[in-house]
Amino acid sequence: MIGPPITASLDAPQHGPRPLPLFLEMLRRETEGDAEARAAALAGLAAYQRAPRPAAPDLPPITHRVDRAGLRDYGGVGTPILFVPSLINPPHILDLGAETGLLRWLADQGRRVLLLDWGCPAPGEPRAIAGHVTELLLPLIAALEAPPVLAGYCLGGTMAAAAACLTAVKGLAVIAAPWRFHGFAPPARARIAALWAEAEPACARLGLVPMEVLQAGFWRLDPARTIAKYARFARLDPASAAAAAFVALEDWANGGAPLAYAAGAELFDFFAHDAPGRGAWMVGGRAIDPHALDCPRIDFVSTSDRIVPAASAAGFPDRHASRAGHVGMVVGSARRDALWHPLRDWLARIA
Repeated sequence: MIGPPITASLDAPQHGPRPLPLFLEMLRRETEGDAEARAAALAGLAAYQRAPRPAAPDLPPITHRVDRAGLRDYGGVGTPILFVPSLINPPHILDLGAETGLLRWLADQGRRVLLLDWGCPAPGEPRAIAGHVTELLLPLIAALEAPPVLAGYCLGGTMAAAAACLTAVKGLAVIAAPWRFHGFAPPARARIAALWAEAEPACARLGLVPMEVLQAGFWRLDPARTIAKYARFARLDPASAAAAAFVALEDWANGGAPLAYAAGAELFDFFAHDAPGRGAWMVGGRAIDPHALDCPRIDFVSTSDRIVPAASAAGFPDRHASRAGHVGMVVGSARRDALWHPLRDWLARIA
């Protein structure tokens, strides 16, 4: 081994990648023979753990609930715009701060904005991804005063597309959302399959897929980039706006509820067999095909997305592409051109 034992370099963390042993093992593997790169990443991780944390985002209260899921109401008037976040990571990426909160900005533009909060599953909950659509999302849509426009982010876009096939909606916007899972590069799919083979027995016993397992899956998509971003953080002024933004985003990325085991198993099966992309995903007893919808639809994709590559998108004719990145298109410096303004303008045309 080059340098000191990697686990001796940090005190027990208060914040940081979860679970830390998996991150450190990845770091050990990726920096083998490069002590300087290893030390830089560890310095950044330690700085991230020590960084001050602002108060948690103050989200609107839940106004309607179905089981563990609920709707958070941002106000506004007109056609409801229901944002459906991923099951992975907390929903507040869409409301991350005063300057980067897409939902508050759209409400200030006069739109009627709501956010779905999936809540936290209980161990053993037998609800797959399809069940989240039929048992939680569809009843919440039915509780609205009018058919909404659905705007789904990441896996939430996959689920919003399924819901749009099963109930009346005014439109469908999918944002950095996978549909054709064969569009992920074969090496990435192989790494994800290997992760599930390792983690599945413990997840089955827990009745949950912990966020730690899902985060490790993201790392395996681009481990070198994960390590490099911590090395870059070590060079930032801790009091800078850039450092504060990094901490807020990483805390979001490292947080979140677990998935119900059935939902996690279905997600990993998507990567293995691509049921949505093959037109074989059964939801509510129907094979789901969002390309057959007659409502307005639009894809927002990033050509630099390493988490959900543009090749995995549904491929709707109406498409807006940028290079802002998977999260950058929502909260990054290019967010207004990449997503905010074109989404606002599309909503104005259809709603």
